Amino acid sequence: MNRKHAEQQGRRAESIAAGWLRLHGWRILAQRVRTPRGEVDLIAKRGALVAFVEVKARTKIEDLERAVDHHRLKRVAAAVEILYPEYCQNGEDARIDVILVAPRRLPTHLTNVWHGF
Repeated sequence: MNRKHAEQQGRRAESIAAGWLRLHGWRILAQRVRTPRGEVDLIAKRGALVAFVEVKARTKIEDLERAVDHHRLKRVAAAVEILYPEYCQNGEDARIDVILVAPRRLPTHLTNVWHGF
């Protein structure tokens, strides 16, 4: 897959994930937030909870199991350390979630996948 196609697939998956979150009562605060340590695909809030969300898309369902690894989550967690003060100014709880997107199936929302911050 070329870089341009991968970029388009990633943006489409992020739009699907954002829609999924909205359907479940979340408000999207930001998308594709870059920091010197890494990027967070979506930042969403529901009540007093802020979720920093990594979105992964694969064309094959079987590939979703390997889409997120410790190294990738560590980069997201490093970005969250920078972003937390900005998005959790009122004592909100925070967590890192993952949403997996594949064709012809509903997104899979994995909650609180990182416990290191």
